[in-house]
Amino acid sequence: MSATPEQEATIQRLHRGEHWPVGTIATQLAVHADVVRRVLGLDEARAPLPPRSRLVDPYVDFIAATLKQYPTLRATRLHDMVKPRGFTGAVRTLREYVATVRPKPTGEAFLRLEMLSGEQAQVDWAHAGKLRVAGGERPLWLFVMVLSWSRAMWAEFVFDLSAPSLLRSLARASEYFEGCARSWLFDNPKTVVLERHGDAVRFHPRLVELSGRYCVSLKVCTPRKANQKGRVERAIRYLRERFLAGRHIHSIEQGNRELLAFLDEVAHPRPHPTLHGRTVADCLAEERQRLLPLPKKPAATEQIEPIPVDKQAFIHFDTNRYSVPPEYKSSTLTLAADDSVVRVLKGDDEVARHARCWGRRQVIEVPAHRQALLELKRGARDGKGQDRLRTAVPGIDALFARWVDAGRNVGSLTARTVTLLDRYGEATVAAAVTDVLARGTHDPGAIGLLCERLRRDAERPVPLDVHLRADLDDRDVIPHALEGYDEKSKRRR
Repeated sequence: MSATPEQEATIQRLHRGEHWPVGTIATQLAVHADVVRRVLGLDEARAPLPPRSRLVDPYVDFIAATLKQYPTLRATRLHDMVKPRGFTGAVRTLREYVATVRPKPTGEAFLRLEMLSGEQAQVDWAHAGKLRVAGGERPLWLFVMVLSWSRAMWAEFVFDLSAPSLLRSLARASEYFEGCARSWLFDNPKTVVLERHGDAVRFHPRLVELSGRYCVSLKVCTPRKANQKGRVERAIRYLRERFLAGRHIHSIEQGNRELLAFLDEVAHPRPHPTLHGRTVADCLAEERQRLLPLPKKPAATEQIEPIPVDKQAFIHFDTNRYSVPPEYKSSTLTLAADDSVVRVLKGDDEVARHARCWGRRQVIEVPAHRQALLELKRGARDGKGQDRLRTAVPGIDALFARWVDAGRNVGSLTARTVTLLDRYGEATVAAAVTDVLARGTHDPGAIGLLCERLRRDAERPVPLDVHLRADLDDRDVIPHALEGYDEKSKRRR
């Protein structure tokens, strides 16, 4: 800010003649105090202050030598090193100084690589939040594969990051592209790389088997060099900003359905980032002609492993329990599972099949397995009384509670109600129990009266149990004329 000649003259007069201080002159003339000092020449007259001594000054050379050898060493570790040497300051003091002298990393120069058509596909995953499932929640992951030349992408939501899940995603991506690129480029996750020493890499054997079937070369990035797979990283960012932002995924089926529509309708019709005048879909149509053909027989992508069967004839897989026939209890079978079906095998024979449950701590049971187990238990052919009543009559637990509150013999009343169930059927007993609960009573005699009334209203026959001898297998009664009974009665008289 500059001052006019009139203001400079006024400043000189007020300071030299009237002895006003700098602050008063600046306030009265509405100018900055630095302007007043500049006009009066006070800045040139001020002597520079001597530098203040710091606690860290005696250790500057030691810190510089240490940081030169270990540029990323933390200030807390440096504090541990200088404290035995006599440093009395706090970690914060040392951290503030280290921030000013730490060597800055030199920027790396990157070489832009242009891939040939059909040469490479890049693969990666992205975390997409969590999804509520029965019994809890599961982390949701987004699998992405990008063809490096055309920038075409395939993506799907998955719950599982195991090697079999990776195989299934790779197979589905290849089917979507109608062929395979000559190499797949991965990061270094355990599902891909089991062990690595420099450039020597030991891949997962299931992935090696799949790559042999698809005739694909497996490649991995240098550790901590995510820029080497920048195309798939950019694709993940694109999906986060254009697809995931502001979208609620309430089921994995809904998410994959909308994602596939997004790829076909939005992602692929977009302009290609480097081939001007062409879309990604146009480049994909051209690149498909250079992709490797798919194998005639689909690759095996199921998760295969031995699995024990517990004493209750259940296997435990992915926090859930799946039933098997009871004759296989306490044995070891073979599990074959994918993302939709769980199969249990004994040799080559399939002994159980279930739709895969992605819930947590759920029980998946085949009714035939339960029935077979009941038939093996003595006296349990029809199941326990209360279990049968709960299955046949929803809400009967309220009746059980009334029996307990009234001090009645629950076992005896249950047996009487089961007899009514065998005699009148589930629908009649359920209607009678509902009526009894609505009336506020709990007597099984009232349930029996209501069952009989419902039977009469429906004009059904009287339920009677006819016990036959073991040598009789027919209940039919042959009708015959009854006139002869009168003649026999007269002769007896």
